Amino acid sequence: MANEPAPVKKEDLAEAEVNAIRDQDLVDKRRNQILDGALALFLEKGFASTTIRDICAKSGVNQASLYDYVANKQDILRRAMNRVWFRRKGGTLGEKMAAVSTDKEFEETVMAYYRHEWVQNRDGILLAYRAVPHLTDEDRQTLREREERVLVDLSNHLRMNCNLADDDPRPRIIANLLIFMHAFGPFRGWLMRGIDETEVEKTVARAIRAIIRDLAQDD
Repeated sequence: MANEPAPVKKEDLAEAEVNAIRDQDLVDKRRNQILDGALALFLEKGFASTTIRDICAKSGVNQASLYDYVANKQDILRRAMNRVWFRRKGGTLGEKMAAVSTDKEFEETVMAYYRHEWVQNRDGILLAYRAVPHLTDEDRQTLREREERVLVDLSNHLRMNCNLADDDPRPRIIANLLIFMHAFGPFRGWLMRGIDETEVEKTVARAIRAIIRDLAQDD
């Protein structure tokens, strides 16, 4: 059974070539300071309302030397997006599901994945969502291609796991739903206040397992 082909892979957003400083350790340190400050400001104030002066004040890097490490505010946004979205580690949901063999493993794997997305990767999700209007057309295309790869990876896993035909659209629909759940979980978290986080994760994992079982058994 053939899998749906993924788009041509482009690793991340193009960062400007800035080579004024030869000490790479210093470059890494200052860029991390700049990105830490910028990320906090982009999430608090938004990209459009954040100025270079704001970023300098937040990061502790003065404006005279900031351009030794980054090209401009758009370059800072690209670098921040690469850090928290394109280069994040841990594997996709499709890859993780493919590695389990029992219901218990499935539940634990899905719980851990959503916990990571909703907690550890919360800033990445929020920045990706809020930054889209400020990305160039090329950057938006790169982001779209990345999300398409994630979607294809998960839908191919579901198709193979449930032994479904190549032209069955349901694996892609379900894959999109599962990705939506982790991508927008942080925006809905305030509605779950007062409910134990583990109970939320367990309920979601069991619901996903039920959806996949139904997909496999449905004629």
